[in-house]
Amino acid sequence: MRQLGHAGVPAQRASASHAAPSARPFIVQHAHVSVKLSRGVTAQPRHMPARTHSSMGSLIPQTLEDMEVDGELQAHLAQLAKQGQAKMTREEQRQRERALNKLNVPSFGATCKAAGVNPLTRGPATTLQLNIGLYCNQACTHCHVESSPKRTEMMDRKTVDACVGLMKSSSDITTVDITGGAPELNSEFRYLVQQARALGLTVLDRCNLTVLMEPGQEDLAQFLADNQVQVVASLPCYSQSNTDKQRGAGVFERSIAGLQTLNKLGYGKDGSGLGLDLVYNPGGDFLAPAQANLEVAYKAELRDCYSIEFNRLFCLNNMPIKRFADFLARRKRMEEYMALLVGAFNPAAAEGIMCRNTVSVGWDGRLYDCDFNQQLEMVMRSARKDRGLSVFDVASLNELTGKPILVDNHCFGCTAGSGSSCTGATS
Repeated sequence: MRQLGHAGVPAQRASASHAAPSARPFIVQHAHVSVKLSRGVTAQPRHMPARTHSSMGSLIPQTLEDMEVDGELQAHLAQLAKQGQAKMTREEQRQRERALNKLNVPSFGATCKAAGVNPLTRGPATTLQLNIGLYCNQACTHCHVESSPKRTEMMDRKTVDACVGLMKSSSDITTVDITGGAPELNSEFRYLVQQARALGLTVLDRCNLTVLMEPGQEDLAQFLADNQVQVVASLPCYSQSNTDKQRGAGVFERSIAGLQTLNKLGYGKDGSGLGLDLVYNPGGDFLAPAQANLEVAYKAELRDCYSIEFNRLFCLNNMPIKRFADFLARRKRMEEYMALLVGAFNPAAAEGIMCRNTVSVGWDGRLYDCDFNQQLEMVMRSARKDRGLSVFDVASLNELTGKPILVDNHCFGCTAGSGSSCTGATS
Protein backbone atom coordinates (compact mmCIF):
# COMPACT_ATOMS: atom_id res chain seq x y z
CA MET A 1 0.00 0.00 0.00
CA ARG A 2 1.63 3.23 -1.16
CA GLN A 3 2.77 5.89 1.35
CA LEU A 4 1.14 4.32 4.41
CA GLY A 5 4.05 2.23 5.66
CA HIS A 6 1.78 -0.30 7.38
CA ALA A 7 3.52 -2.69 9.74
CA GLY A 8 1.95 -6.10 10.15
CA VAL A 9 1.05 -6.04 13.83
CA PRO A 10 0.42 -9.55 15.15
CA ALA A 11 -3.12 -10.09 16.41
CA GLN A 12 -3.53 -9.50 20.12
CA ARG A 13 -6.82 -11.01 21.13
CA ALA A 14 -8.08 -12.56 24.30
CA SER A 15 -8.54 -16.25 24.97
CA ALA A 16 -11.45 -18.32 26.22
CA SER A 17 -14.45 -19.66 24.45
CA HIS A 18 -17.69 -18.74 26.12
CA ALA A 19 -20.40 -17.61 23.74
CA ALA A 20 -21.30 -13.94 23.59
CA PRO A 21 -24.61 -12.87 25.04
CA SER A 22 -27.29 -12.80 22.35
CA ALA A 23 -24.85 -13.93 19.63
CA ARG A 24 -25.73 -16.89 17.45
CA PRO A 25 -23.04 -19.59 17.69
CA PHE A 26 -22.19 -19.89 14.01
CA ILE A 27 -18.75 -20.53 12.56
CA VAL A 28 -18.66 -18.81 9.21
CA GLN A 29 -16.04 -19.61 6.58
CA HIS A 30 -15.15 -16.74 4.26
CA ALA A 31 -13.72 -17.26 0.81
CA HIS A 32 -11.52 -14.17 0.42
CA VAL A 33 -11.19 -13.79 -3.33
CA SER A 34 -8.55 -11.14 -4.02
CA VAL A 35 -7.02 -9.26 -6.90
CA LYS A 36 -3.77 -7.30 -7.14
CA LEU A 37 -4.34 -3.65 -7.95
CA SER A 38 -1.92 -1.51 -9.93
CA ARG A 39 -0.93 0.42 -6.79
CA GLY A 40 0.12 -2.72 -5.01
CA VAL A 41 -3.00 -2.88 -2.84
CA THR A 42 -4.63 -6.25 -2.32
CA ALA A 43 -8.41 -5.97 -2.30
CA GLN A 44 -11.53 -7.80 -3.31
CA PRO A 45 -12.80 -7.41 -6.88
CA ARG A 46 -15.22 -4.58 -7.38
CA HIS A 47 -17.75 -6.92 -9.00
CA MET A 48 -17.82 -9.31 -6.07
CA PRO A 49 -21.41 -10.47 -5.39
CA ALA A 50 -23.07 -8.63 -2.54
CA ARG A 51 -23.06 -10.50 0.76
CA THR A 52 -26.10 -10.50 3.04
CA HIS A 53 -26.68 -10.91 6.76
CA SER A 54 -27.87 -14.47 6.27
CA SER A 55 -24.85 -15.48 4.19
CA MET A 56 -22.35 -13.95 6.61
CA GLY A 57 -23.70 -14.90 10.02
CA SER A 58 -22.08 -13.54 13.16
CA LEU A 59 -18.43 -12.48 13.32
CA ILE A 60 -18.23 -13.36 17.02
CA PRO A 61 -17.37 -17.08 16.64
CA GLN A 62 -14.51 -16.19 14.28
CA THR A 63 -13.25 -13.57 16.74
CA LEU A 64 -13.35 -16.04 19.62
CA GLU A 65 -11.58 -18.64 17.50
CA ASP A 66 -8.84 -16.16 16.62
CA MET A 67 -8.50 -15.18 20.26
CA GLU A 68 -7.88 -18.80 21.23
CA VAL A 69 -4.75 -19.10 19.08
CA ASP A 70 -3.21 -15.72 19.83
CA GLY A 71 -0.25 -16.54 22.02
CA GLU A 72 0.77 -12.93 22.58
CA LEU A 73 -2.47 -11.85 24.13
CA GLN A 74 -2.69 -15.15 26.02
CA ALA A 75 0.45 -14.04 27.82
CA HIS A 76 -1.04 -10.58 28.34
CA LEU A 77 -4.19 -12.05 29.86
CA ALA A 78 -2.20 -14.35 32.13
CA GLN A 79 -0.28 -11.34 33.39
CA LEU A 80 -3.54 -9.43 33.84
CA ALA A 81 -5.04 -12.26 35.88
CA LYS A 82 -1.94 -12.38 38.07
CA GLN A 83 -1.40 -8.66 38.64
CA GLY A 84 -4.81 -7.07 38.17
CA GLN A 85 -5.77 -4.16 35.90
CA ALA A 86 -4.74 -1.38 38.29
CA LYS A 87 -1.22 -2.75 38.78
CA MET A 88 -0.73 -3.30 35.04
CA THR A 89 -1.92 0.23 34.30
CA ARG A 90 0.61 1.62 36.78
CA GLU A 91 3.35 -0.45 35.17
CA GLU A 92 2.40 0.95 31.74
CA GLN A 93 2.74 4.45 33.15
CA ARG A 94 6.13 3.64 34.65
CA GLN A 95 7.34 2.23 31.32
CA ARG A 96 6.45 5.48 29.60
CA GLU A 97 8.01 7.48 32.41
CA ARG A 98 11.26 5.49 32.26
CA ALA A 99 11.39 6.05 28.51
CA LEU A 100 11.00 9.81 28.93
CA ASN A 101 13.59 9.89 31.71
CA LYS A 102 16.10 8.18 29.44
CA LEU A 103 15.32 10.78 26.80
CA ASN A 104 15.69 13.58 29.39
CA VAL A 105 12.22 14.84 28.51
CA PRO A 106 10.12 16.79 31.05
CA SER A 107 6.49 15.92 31.82
CA PHE A 108 3.74 16.60 29.31
CA GLY A 109 2.44 19.54 31.31
CA ALA A 110 5.91 21.07 31.61
CA THR A 111 6.51 20.56 27.88
CA CYS A 112 3.29 22.39 27.02
CA LYS A 113 4.09 25.25 29.39
CA ALA A 114 7.62 25.64 27.99
CA ALA A 115 6.18 25.76 24.46
CA GLY A 116 3.77 28.57 25.39
CA VAL A 117 0.63 26.43 25.11
CA ASN A 118 -2.42 27.95 26.80
CA PRO A 119 -3.18 26.53 30.26
CA LEU A 120 -4.55 22.97 30.17
CA THR A 121 -7.96 23.74 31.60
CA ARG A 122 -11.44 22.77 30.52
CA GLY A 123 -13.51 25.11 28.41
CA PRO A 124 -17.29 24.86 27.99
CA ALA A 125 -18.26 21.25 27.22
CA THR A 126 -19.69 21.05 23.70
CA THR A 127 -19.39 17.27 23.24
CA LEU A 128 -20.59 14.55 25.60
CA GLN A 129 -18.84 11.30 24.71
CA LEU A 130 -20.42 8.17 26.16
CA ASN A 131 -18.69 4.80 26.25
CA ILE A 132 -21.76 2.65 26.79
CA GLY A 133 -20.06 -0.74 26.98
CA LEU A 134 -16.91 -2.77 26.35
CA TYR A 135 -18.64 -5.72 24.66
CA CYS A 136 -17.71 -5.98 20.99
CA ASN A 137 -17.91 -8.50 18.16
CA GLN A 138 -14.24 -7.74 17.33
CA ALA A 139 -10.98 -7.74 19.31
CA CYS A 140 -8.64 -5.36 17.50
CA THR A 141 -4.89 -5.30 18.07
CA HIS A 142 -4.77 -1.52 18.64
CA CYS A 143 -7.86 -1.26 20.87
CA HIS A 144 -7.13 1.03 23.81
CA VAL A 145 -10.45 -0.01 25.35
CA GLU A 146 -9.48 -3.71 25.20
CA SER A 147 -12.94 -4.65 23.95
CA SER A 148 -13.88 -8.14 22.81
CA PRO A 149 -16.82 -10.58 22.85
CA LYS A 150 -15.64 -11.58 26.34
CA ARG A 151 -16.25 -8.18 27.96
CA THR A 152 -19.56 -7.82 29.79
CA GLU A 153 -19.46 -4.22 31.09
CA MET A 154 -22.50 -2.30 29.82
CA MET A 155 -24.11 1.05 30.69
CA ASP A 156 -27.56 0.53 32.22
CA ARG A 157 -30.78 2.55 31.85
CA LYS A 158 -30.27 4.43 35.12
CA THR A 159 -26.89 5.74 33.96
CA VAL A 160 -28.24 6.50 30.47
CA ASP A 161 -31.04 8.57 31.99
CA ALA A 162 -28.53 10.47 34.14
CA CYS A 163 -26.56 11.27 30.98
CA VAL A 164 -29.73 12.46 29.25
CA GLY A 165 -30.39 14.69 32.24
CA LEU A 166 -26.96 16.29 31.75
CA MET A 167 -27.73 16.85 28.07
CA LYS A 168 -30.78 18.83 29.15
CA SER A 169 -29.03 20.87 31.85
CA SER A 170 -25.73 21.63 30.08
CA SER A 171 -26.11 24.77 27.99
CA ASP A 172 -23.18 24.29 25.62
CA ILE A 173 -23.63 20.63 24.62
CA THR A 174 -24.31 20.27 20.90
CA THR A 175 -23.04 16.74 20.20
CA VAL A 176 -23.47 13.32 21.78
CA ASP A 177 -20.69 10.96 20.72
CA ILE A 178 -21.55 7.30 21.40
CA THR A 179 -18.75 4.77 21.51
CA GLY A 180 -17.75 1.40 22.96
CA GLY A 181 -16.95 -1.55 22.35
CA ALA A 182 -19.61 -1.90 19.74
CA PRO A 183 -22.14 0.53 21.28
CA GLU A 184 -24.97 -0.72 19.05
CA LEU A 185 -24.87 -4.07 20.87
CA ASN A 186 -25.92 -2.44 24.14
CA SER A 187 -29.70 -2.83 24.52
CA GLU A 188 -29.90 0.82 25.63
CA PHE A 189 -28.27 2.18 22.45
CA ARG A 190 -31.45 2.92 20.50
CA TYR A 191 -33.19 4.46 23.50
CA LEU A 192 -30.17 6.73 24.07
CA VAL A 193 -30.10 7.79 20.43
CA GLN A 194 -33.80 8.65 20.42
CA GLN A 195 -33.55 10.62 23.66
CA ALA A 196 -30.60 12.69 22.39
CA ARG A 197 -32.19 13.33 19.00
CA ALA A 198 -35.43 14.42 20.68
CA LEU A 199 -33.36 17.18 22.31
CA GLY A 200 -32.15 18.34 18.90
CA LEU A 201 -28.56 17.22 19.52
CA THR A 202 -26.21 15.87 16.88
CA VAL A 203 -25.56 12.18 17.55
CA LEU A 204 -22.40 10.39 16.41
CA ASP A 205 -22.21 6.61 16.32
CA ARG A 206 -18.64 5.27 16.40
CA CYS A 207 -19.37 2.17 14.38
CA ASN A 208 -17.00 -0.70 13.59
CA LEU A 209 -19.10 -1.42 10.45
CA THR A 210 -19.11 -5.19 10.98
CA VAL A 211 -21.86 -4.80 13.58
CA LEU A 212 -24.19 -3.86 10.73
CA MET A 213 -23.85 -7.46 9.50
CA GLU A 214 -24.54 -9.11 12.85
CA PRO A 215 -27.66 -11.29 13.23
CA GLY A 216 -30.37 -9.24 14.94
CA GLN A 217 -28.99 -5.97 13.55
CA GLU A 218 -30.57 -6.21 10.11
CA ASP A 219 -32.48 -2.95 10.69
CA LEU A 220 -29.64 -1.07 12.38
CA ALA A 221 -28.52 0.94 9.34
CA GLN A 222 -32.11 2.02 8.67
CA PHE A 223 -32.53 2.99 12.33
CA LEU A 224 -29.43 5.18 12.13
CA ALA A 225 -30.67 6.84 8.95
CA ASP A 226 -34.22 7.36 10.28
CA ASN A 227 -32.76 9.16 13.32
CA GLN A 228 -30.21 11.11 11.28
CA VAL A 229 -27.33 9.65 13.27
CA GLN A 230 -23.93 10.64 11.89
CA VAL A 231 -21.66 7.60 11.47
CA VAL A 232 -17.95 7.64 12.29
CA ALA A 233 -16.67 4.30 11.05
CA SER A 234 -13.39 2.50 11.69
CA LEU A 235 -11.44 1.41 8.62
CA PRO A 236 -7.70 1.42 9.34
CA CYS A 237 -6.71 0.62 5.77
CA TYR A 238 -8.27 0.27 2.33
CA SER A 239 -6.58 -3.10 1.77
CA GLN A 240 -8.00 -6.37 3.02
CA SER A 241 -4.73 -7.84 4.29
CA ASN A 242 -3.77 -4.86 6.46
CA THR A 243 -7.27 -4.40 7.85
CA ASP A 244 -7.68 -8.05 8.78
CA LYS A 245 -4.24 -8.15 10.42
CA GLN A 246 -5.26 -5.35 12.74
CA ARG A 247 -8.94 -6.05 13.24
CA GLY A 248 -9.40 -9.80 12.68
CA ALA A 249 -10.21 -12.30 9.95
CA GLY A 250 -13.22 -11.38 7.84
CA VAL A 251 -13.45 -7.81 9.08
CA PHE A 252 -12.57 -6.10 5.81
CA GLU A 253 -15.20 -7.95 3.78
CA ARG A 254 -17.89 -7.15 6.31
CA SER A 255 -16.72 -3.54 6.60
CA ILE A 256 -17.06 -3.06 2.84
CA ALA A 257 -20.54 -4.61 2.96
CA GLY A 258 -21.44 -2.28 5.83
CA LEU A 259 -20.25 0.80 3.94
CA GLN A 260 -22.19 -0.22 0.86
CA THR A 261 -25.30 -0.67 3.00
CA LEU A 262 -24.89 2.82 4.44
CA ASN A 263 -24.30 4.32 1.00
CA LYS A 264 -27.56 2.82 -0.26
CA LEU A 265 -29.38 4.74 2.48
CA GLY A 266 -27.72 8.01 1.48
CA TYR A 267 -24.79 8.04 3.91
CA GLY A 268 -21.75 9.81 2.54
CA LYS A 269 -23.76 11.38 -0.28
CA ASP A 270 -23.70 15.14 -0.82
CA GLY A 271 -26.88 16.82 0.39
CA SER A 272 -28.27 13.79 2.23
CA GLY A 273 -27.56 15.14 5.70
CA LEU A 274 -26.25 11.68 6.62
CA GLY A 275 -22.58 12.07 7.41
CA LEU A 276 -20.22 9.12 6.97
CA ASP A 277 -16.67 9.70 8.20
CA LEU A 278 -13.92 7.06 8.31
CA VAL A 279 -11.15 6.63 10.87
CA TYR A 280 -7.57 5.58 10.10
CA ASN A 281 -4.99 4.57 12.67
CA PRO A 282 -1.49 3.26 11.92
CA GLY A 283 -0.84 -0.47 11.78
CA GLY A 284 2.32 -0.12 13.87
CA ASP A 285 4.58 2.20 15.83
CA PHE A 286 4.63 5.15 13.45
CA LEU A 287 2.61 8.36 13.18
CA ALA A 288 -0.48 8.84 11.08
CA PRO A 289 0.27 10.55 7.75
CA ALA A 290 -1.16 13.91 6.73
CA GLN A 291 -4.93 13.61 6.97
CA ALA A 292 -5.79 15.56 3.82
CA ASN A 293 -3.40 13.55 1.63
CA LEU A 294 -4.53 10.17 2.92
CA GLU A 295 -8.20 11.13 2.50
CA VAL A 296 -7.60 11.58 -1.24
CA ALA A 297 -6.10 8.09 -1.47
CA TYR A 298 -8.91 6.51 0.55
CA LYS A 299 -11.59 8.14 -1.57
CA ALA A 300 -9.96 7.06 -4.82
CA GLU A 301 -9.46 3.44 -3.76
CA LEU A 302 -12.87 2.93 -2.17
CA ARG A 303 -14.67 4.65 -5.04
CA ASP A 304 -12.80 2.85 -7.81
CA CYS A 305 -12.81 -0.61 -6.22
CA TYR A 306 -16.13 -0.72 -4.38
CA SER A 307 -18.17 2.33 -5.51
CA ILE A 308 -18.10 3.56 -1.91
CA GLU A 309 -18.43 7.23 -0.99
CA PHE A 310 -17.75 8.93 2.33
CA ASN A 311 -17.34 12.49 3.61
CA ARG A 312 -14.15 12.84 5.65
CA LEU A 313 -11.21 10.78 6.88
CA PHE A 314 -9.94 11.20 10.45
CA CYS A 315 -6.35 10.18 11.18
CA LEU A 316 -5.52 9.09 14.74
CA ASN A 317 -2.19 8.21 16.30
CA ASN A 318 -1.90 5.02 18.31
CA MET A 319 -1.79 5.84 22.01
CA PRO A 320 0.92 4.06 24.03
CA ILE A 321 -1.61 2.46 26.38
CA LYS A 322 -3.32 -0.92 26.88
CA ARG A 323 -3.00 -3.36 23.95
CA PHE A 324 -0.68 -1.09 21.98
CA ALA A 325 1.48 -0.51 25.06
CA ASP A 326 1.75 -4.29 25.44
CA PHE A 327 2.75 -4.54 21.77
CA LEU A 328 5.51 -1.98 22.31
CA ALA A 329 6.74 -3.47 25.59
CA ARG A 330 7.03 -7.00 24.19
CA ARG A 331 9.18 -5.68 21.36
CA LYS A 332 11.15 -3.36 23.66
CA ARG A 333 10.09 -0.39 21.55
CA MET A 334 8.37 1.81 24.13
CA GLU A 335 11.36 4.16 24.38
CA GLU A 336 11.61 4.40 20.60
CA TYR A 337 7.91 5.18 20.24
CA MET A 338 7.91 7.76 23.03
CA ALA A 339 10.91 9.40 21.37
CA LEU A 340 8.90 9.55 18.15
CA LEU A 341 5.93 11.20 19.89
CA VAL A 342 8.05 13.69 21.81
CA GLY A 343 10.15 14.54 18.77
CA ALA A 344 6.98 15.34 16.84
CA PHE A 345 5.41 17.45 19.64
CA ASN A 346 3.32 20.20 18.05
CA PRO A 347 2.22 23.16 20.23
CA ALA A 348 -0.56 23.99 17.78
CA ALA A 349 -1.95 20.47 18.18
CA ALA A 350 -1.83 20.91 21.97
CA GLU A 351 -4.06 23.97 21.65
CA GLY A 352 -6.71 21.85 19.92
CA ILE A 353 -6.74 18.77 22.15
CA MET A 354 -10.23 17.36 22.47
CA CYS A 355 -10.27 17.34 26.29
CA ARG A 356 -10.68 21.11 26.30
CA ASN A 357 -14.33 20.80 25.22
CA THR A 358 -15.26 17.10 25.54
CA VAL A 359 -16.48 15.22 28.61
CA SER A 360 -16.02 11.45 28.52
CA VAL A 361 -18.37 9.17 30.45
CA GLY A 362 -17.53 5.56 31.26
CA TRP A 363 -20.02 2.71 31.12
CA ASP A 364 -20.48 3.03 34.91
CA GLY A 365 -21.13 6.78 34.75
CA ARG A 366 -17.77 8.08 35.96
CA LEU A 367 -16.47 11.28 34.36
CA TYR A 368 -13.15 11.74 32.55
CA ASP A 369 -11.39 14.39 30.49
CA CYS A 370 -11.05 11.99 27.55
CA ASP A 371 -11.57 8.41 26.46
CA PHE A 372 -7.87 7.59 26.96
CA ASN A 373 -7.92 8.86 30.55
CA GLN A 374 -11.00 6.70 31.01
CA GLN A 375 -9.08 3.54 30.18
CA LEU A 376 -6.30 4.58 32.57
CA GLU A 377 -8.77 5.20 35.43
CA MET A 378 -7.85 8.92 35.56
CA VAL A 379 -11.24 9.99 36.89
CA MET A 380 -12.16 13.66 37.26
CA ARG A 381 -11.61 14.63 40.88
CA SER A 382 -13.56 16.69 43.37
CA ALA A 383 -12.63 17.82 46.85
CA ARG A 384 -15.88 16.24 48.02
CA LYS A 385 -15.48 12.91 46.19
CA ASP A 386 -12.44 10.77 46.84
CA ARG A 387 -13.66 8.17 44.35
CA GLY A 388 -13.95 10.73 41.56
CA LEU A 389 -16.92 12.38 39.90
CA SER A 390 -19.77 10.62 38.11
CA VAL A 391 -22.87 11.66 36.22
CA PHE A 392 -24.73 11.31 39.53
CA ASP A 393 -22.57 13.95 41.23
CA VAL A 394 -23.03 16.98 38.95
CA ALA A 395 -26.20 18.85 38.05
CA SER A 396 -24.70 20.27 34.85
CA LEU A 397 -21.52 19.89 32.86
CA ASN A 398 -21.21 23.66 33.15
CA GLU A 399 -19.79 22.97 36.62
CA LEU A 400 -16.67 21.47 35.02
CA THR A 401 -15.67 24.58 33.04
CA GLY A 402 -12.33 25.92 34.20
CA LYS A 403 -11.23 22.71 35.93
CA PRO A 404 -7.63 21.59 35.29
CA ILE A 405 -7.32 18.79 32.74
CA LEU A 406 -5.69 15.64 34.10
CA VAL A 407 -2.65 14.88 31.92
CA ASP A 408 0.17 12.34 31.95
CA ASN A 409 2.87 11.03 29.63
CA HIS A 410 0.45 9.23 27.28
CA CYS A 411 -0.85 12.66 26.23
CA PHE A 412 2.14 13.09 23.91
CA GLY A 413 0.19 10.81 21.55
CA CYS A 414 -2.43 13.52 21.03
CA THR A 415 0.07 16.29 20.26
CA ALA A 416 2.44 14.52 17.85
CA GLY A 417 2.55 15.58 14.23
CA SER A 418 -0.78 17.01 13.10
CA GLY A 419 -2.30 16.06 16.43
CA SER A 420 -4.81 13.36 17.17
CA SER A 421 -8.34 13.37 18.54
CA CYS A 422 -11.61 11.54 18.09
CA THR A 423 -12.26 13.90 15.16
CA GLY A 424 -8.81 13.51 13.64
CA ALA A 425 -6.04 16.09 13.35
CA THR A 426 -6.07 18.99 15.82
CA SER A 427 -3.82 21.43 13.97
